[in-house]
Amino acid sequence: MKVLCSTGGIIGPQNQRNYRLLEAYSKELSCDGFELMMYKAWYEEIDELISYLKELQLYIPVVHCEKNIGSCIGTSTTEEIERGFAYFKDDCRLAKEISAQKLVLHLWGGRVSDSNFETNMYCYKALNDIAKQYGLELLIENIVCNVKDPMARWCQLVECYPNIRLVFDTKMAAFHGQLELLYQKEYEWLWKNGHICHYHIGDYGSTAMDWANLKSLPIGKGNIDFSSFAMF
Repeated sequence: MKVLCSTGGIIGPQNQRNYRLLEAYSKELSCDGFELMMYKAWYEEIDELISYLKELQLYIPVVHCEKNIGSCIGTSTTEEIERGFAYFKDDCRLAKEISAQKLVLHLWGGRVSDSNFETNMYCYKALNDIAKQYGLELLIENIVCNVKDPMARWCQLVECYPNIRLVFDTKMAAFHGQLELLYQKEYEWLWKNGHICHYHIGDYGSTAMDWANLKSLPIGKGNIDFSSFAMF
């Protein structure tokens, strides 16, 4: 198992999303590599970003797609869906250029969340086909929902796309009170059959569905019992 550090944990609004800080910050971290978090502000200088990352020569096996892609698709308007696909194609190009192998995607999200899930689910095939064209494996995260819940949405996706690959985020699961479901008989097939192949580890510090406190915390700063989490 490799432990990756998400660049989203060190590069964000607090430092103006300045990706050039990665050079200094990466030297202070002890990890096996990085998961690059893509931001919308970077699309305007994506070629410069790619050149910088190549020069930096960090091990970045995973790219986290821009989080608004699923939201764009979920609006169900042609213009926004096309915008989401344009973002995704840029993410694919970046990932291939820096020799990443996997893409993490929020297939739904934002204010629209999973309210138009049928559209998001329909678009998965085209997104997956694009990722394959770039030699990338697409992984779908268990993002919070405001209509159903992540586990229900995952089950719909697996039923429609039996070979789909997934990312289990501990904070997202804890938010919906679903952290323990993963190892119950009803859902253990998700990891036993190889659908879940990547984990995001973050703590959560409140009760289920507390939207005001939906934020990731460092391990030990919330109330998730990681000692009972089988990954550890």
